[in-house]
Amino acid sequence: MTTLSHALQASDMLLIDGLHAFDFTFDETGLRVECMDGRALKRWQFSIEQVNAARAEGGDWLIAADGVEHRLVCMSALRASEEDDDETSTDVSIDQ
Repeated sequence: MTTLSHALQASDMLLIDGLHAFDFTFDETGLRVECMDGRALKRWQFSIEQVNAARAEGGDWLIAADGVEHRLVCMSALRASEEDDDETSTDVSIDQ
């Protein structure tokens, strides 16, 4: 069974309440998230107990803090494979 803790360790990016967050920290003290919503800096902080109590709903996680439930989606950023750079092209002759 996957927990939010495991999902966070494998994530590069979060979607929290519909906002993309690249700036987050998850450690033994809990989860801290920051992101910009237009010109406003939004911050969330969840204790390790709140992270452990989060429940899965489909591919999302519901986590409660201060009587408010937040929806998290853990994502991995897409990265180009280094193997693509090493591919050799095949020369094709075209008769004109």
